[in-house]
Amino acid sequence: MRHDLNELEAFVAVARHRSFRKAAEERNVSASSLSHTLRALEARLGIRLLNRTTRSVEPTEAGKHLYARLGRVIEDLDQALDEINGFRDTIQGSLRLNVPRPAARLLLAPMLGGFLKVHPNVTIEVTTDDGLVDIVAQGYDAGVRFGESLAQDMVAVPIGAPLRFAVVASPAWLAVHGRPATPLDLRGVPCIGRRFPSGVIYSWEFERDGEGVAVGVDGPLVLDDDEMMVDAARDGVGIAFVHEFYAREHIEQGALVRLLEEWCPAMPGFHLYYPSRKHMSAALRSFVDWCIKYRRDEAAAAQDVKSPVSTGLL
Repeated sequence: MRHDLNELEAFVAVARHRSFRKAAEERNVSASSLSHTLRALEARLGIRLLNRTTRSVEPTEAGKHLYARLGRVIEDLDQALDEINGFRDTIQGSLRLNVPRPAARLLLAPMLGGFLKVHPNVTIEVTTDDGLVDIVAQGYDAGVRFGESLAQDMVAVPIGAPLRFAVVASPAWLAVHGRPATPLDLRGVPCIGRRFPSGVIYSWEFERDGEGVAVGVDGPLVLDDDEMMVDAARDGVGIAFVHEFYAREHIEQGALVRLLEEWCPAMPGFHLYYPSRKHMSAALRSFVDWCIKYRRDEAAAAQDVKSPVSTGLL
């Protein structure tokens, strides 16, 4: 018995989302039209595939069995069709990326212009979000996060150099309050707090010689933006704990003083990640390759700069 591929794809979408509304949005049809399609499929098969209530949609045992077999088949079919893009001269399509603000500025901003010049028929939408987002549920093609924050079922590609945090304060602030010698000295002195999107206030984390310590700090100001933290530290509000990138120029200019540097080791950088069981479009595959190459070229350039000094050629 042959069946309409559209009906089978519609069933897979509803079974995956457990929702006619979400499946309809994905397929750009109305929920009522999708419901009619599924009833026609069930009528032809002579068996119920979905149990429907006013609040939920759940596959029956037969539906679960069919979804388990069809899900991968439909996925493989979509991937085969997408791979045809590899035979075209032009990569096209759209990408939705979810990226924390530091990664957007440190990594993606320098990469995007060059990529879009090479692939002018690709559209990229970047959402900056410091929270931990389910990129699949939210409809993103990929995201960027620290490696330690990634779910195990994701494919992760390192695209950023190791990162460090910096503890900084203004010279004027230090003249009044003194310089902390250890992380524990931060207790009881004015600090600029960091609030995560979840609402949790971050306890500053430090490590030296394998010894780790987390310090809960207090102060007159709590922020969720590194640039604002740097500005507040320069204004003498308190000590800030920020991504090194945001403070480097101010440290070099003497507007900020770095503290507890030996307690802030480098840590693994950002990773580009995407669902391990979801096929990659040609646009996403090209973007992943571009990020890897950009990171490799950047590392090679940095090594070339260091080599003359380290080998005594200068």
